[in-house]
Amino acid sequence: MALAAALAVTAPVAAEASPAPPHADNPFAGATSYRNPDYAALVDSSIARTADPALRAKMATVKTYPTAVWLDRIAAIYGGKPNGDRRSLKGHLDAALAQKKPGKPITATFVIYDLPGRDCAALASSGELPLTAAGLARYQREYIDVIARTFRNPKYAGIRIVAVIEPDGLPNLATNQADPECAQAKASGIYVDAVRYAVNKLHAIPNVYNYLDIAHAGWLGWDTNLRDTVALYTDTIRGTAAGLSSVDGFVTNVSNYTPLAEPHLPDPGLPVGGQPVRSSKYFEWNPNFDEADFTAALHTAFRAQGWPEGIGMLVDTGRNGWGGPNRPSGPSASTDLDTYVAESKVDRRAHRGLWCNVSATGLGQPPQAKPQGHPHLDALVWIKPPGESDGASKYIQNPEGKKPDPMCDPEFVPPNAGGHKTGALPDSPLAGHWFHEQFTMLVRNAHPAVPA
Repeated sequence: MALAAALAVTAPVAAEASPAPPHADNPFAGATSYRNPDYAALVDSSIARTADPALRAKMATVKTYPTAVWLDRIAAIYGGKPNGDRRSLKGHLDAALAQKKPGKPITATFVIYDLPGRDCAALASSGELPLTAAGLARYQREYIDVIARTFRNPKYAGIRIVAVIEPDGLPNLATNQADPECAQAKASGIYVDAVRYAVNKLHAIPNVYNYLDIAHAGWLGWDTNLRDTVALYTDTIRGTAAGLSSVDGFVTNVSNYTPLAEPHLPDPGLPVGGQPVRSSKYFEWNPNFDEADFTAALHTAFRAQGWPEGIGMLVDTGRNGWGGPNRPSGPSASTDLDTYVAESKVDRRAHRGLWCNVSATGLGQPPQAKPQGHPHLDALVWIKPPGESDGASKYIQNPEGKKPDPMCDPEFVPPNAGGHKTGALPDSPLAGHWFHEQFTMLVRNAHPAVPA
């Protein structure tokens, strides 16, 4: 009944939208964005469990914000019971058409996330396809080709479709080569071949906008990592049919917690106790403290490699607000470097490498196009829908290929994390599944605060 109503609404819009409008430099500029009804229903489930009227009102506001749709396995394209009763890809595009206002463009963001041997350095988000020639063939024919055929339907030509391509794919080739699985991913060439195939297929559709995932400041922000990453991406995309023009931009901080800005730590070279702030145990000589600095550095580095002037950047701000009672209100007065950093930083993690269902986090800035003060940013976006788990610490039977990860265990002490525990929330569900306790925390700790 609801689908029939949606289709009835979309018929005149589809006629208006064909042929496709010209490819925009920034797809988010002047456009509305698709609000996923499946996400709204999950938020409603948390509202139903929440007694506090003020918190319920804030949750109701959050469900009106646009979030990305994750196509994290082949079944996600088709929706229905095998995919948790979510909409199919076609169902989402039909819903986006129903939301489209006459004469006004609309964006709909989809995460392309089924790389063979996916997330070679993690377990919680491992996927369904093996790192083999057969896995690559299935990725191409059963996944990318089907997505591309759906996107290409003239009915959807009026939607600016944003494709976020393979989070944690290429970044694992730039670093993490000490991990045998990541070393194999690089040696096999399968990651690069898969990304090139996806980019080629999707770039050929005029109303699709390709944004490559490029991790976050706490992973790739060091001078050497950043240089090597830019070289890897440049080489990868130069090998596509349309070269560097086949990509519209890059997206950082997907599913992560790095703040957009560290307001009390604006200068990585500031001496405290005779040492620059960047040399602290927390930053480990990484000069990029936040995503604003990181994306600016990336933009400069890519332009130097010949990328187009209009190359844009997106930042996932869904969980990087770091509000709540422990947010510092100003810089520390301490003259001890590590104390100064610990008391000044808004990122309250004990280590920047902690990534699974991190406690004390909050919603960040809501999605918006062309954020002020950041000329290189096309938009702030919510790629990881706030409230969806990063992974589970215990085995939970599932058909999605997802495994337990010790980084999701609050009692685990990871190597290279300074002896700190993960800080993960307890009793977490599988990656991508709804985590009511996390969602409640994110809304409470939002910065800026969510209006009721």
